[in-house]
Amino acid sequence: MRPTFVLGRVAGIRIGVHWSVLLIFAVITLGLAEGRLPEAHPGHGWPAYWAVGLLAALVFFASLLAHELAHAILARRNGVEVDDIVLWLLGGAARLKAEAPNPAAELRIAGVGPLVSLLLGGLFTLAAWLLDLTSAPGLVVEAAVWLAVINILLAVFNAIPAAPLDGGRLLRAFLWWRTGDRLRATAGATATGRAFGWLLMVVGLLLFVRGDVGGGLWLAMIGWFLSTAATVEGQQAQLRGLLAGIPVRQAMTPDPVTVPAGLTVAGFLAGSRYRYRHSAFPVTGDDGGGGGEGDGYGHGDGVGAVPLGLMTLDSARKVPEDRRHTVTMEQIMVPLSQVTVAGADDPLADLLPRVQPGAEHRVLVLHEGRLVGIVSASDVSRTVTWLMSTTPRPRGGRRGA
Repeated sequence: MRPTFVLGRVAGIRIGVHWSVLLIFAVITLGLAEGRLPEAHPGHGWPAYWAVGLLAALVFFASLLAHELAHAILARRNGVEVDDIVLWLLGGAARLKAEAPNPAAELRIAGVGPLVSLLLGGLFTLAAWLLDLTSAPGLVVEAAVWLAVINILLAVFNAIPAAPLDGGRLLRAFLWWRTGDRLRATAGATATGRAFGWLLMVVGLLLFVRGDVGGGLWLAMIGWFLSTAATVEGQQAQLRGLLAGIPVRQAMTPDPVTVPAGLTVAGFLAGSRYRYRHSAFPVTGDDGGGGGEGDGYGHGDGVGAVPLGLMTLDSARKVPEDRRHTVTMEQIMVPLSQVTVAGADDPLADLLPRVQPGAEHRVLVLHEGRLVGIVSASDVSRTVTWLMSTTPRPRGGRRGA
């Protein structure tokens, strides 16, 4: 799930929001302002209901963020780097760059999220009680009660032992500890996740047939998401097992064509549109890796240059024609800080969560800070195909060339 826009950073972790959050935010606010709050405390004007509903919805999403931040911070403390946190339709997700190094770390990283939600539920329960004792407005007390209940439900739901929920990761940690096999443990957790997802879809369908259209569709959608996510997680685990021991250099495209930062869009399009099939190009300094004759491109001689970012053919074509002679590569590139970067000797398996289709998702491969290659989703796919077609050797023998 890629963020639609970035809110900023908390504890050094980038926080993104997917557009679907607006939908669930509207549903929660509407449900409180036009449903629960007027029913529990009639007689107030609509501005009061909507103000409290909006505030409660905002605090709820802050609670979700706290849940995911707990995962991310504990992951970093256990040696696992964090890409970012993305809030979306069905909650949030802390995207980790790699898996936990051992079952104990997996247990800690997975378990802290539900614990934080449970703690928040207790704090909101205490707040509601204290507000009621001090004769605070009934709408505010009701909002605190709702936040307490929703956080406790979030903790309980996430603790269900089914991937990709936190409980599924707790189950995987247990199975990993018992069997010593991470791949086998993942298979068990994802199988449970698929079964639980299908159960929710069946229950949702029954509710729909019995007349609860909204509740049935919502439950079925959650079940579909869980089943699909569990399947994807299982496939990712199989790929990780297949790619175990394979370095990034074995999949990367070496000697990538680069573009200098000062080259104009007009010069870029005139020099490469018909001569290259590439859809993304590393951007380097004007003095590093751009020495092609007449077009400003390096034909492999950009290797060793320090990259500044990544630009795509599509971003160049979107520049209006009347500006193409003045807009440069540096102005339209994705800066290096927002580009996925890997070392040539890093495990290829660790790139799987970050390598996605699309020119903007290319991975730049660096050695001692200098460009040595580029990796796309198709590069990884070709490597997987090659590994699957390679005839297995006896145990202890070397894998194919």
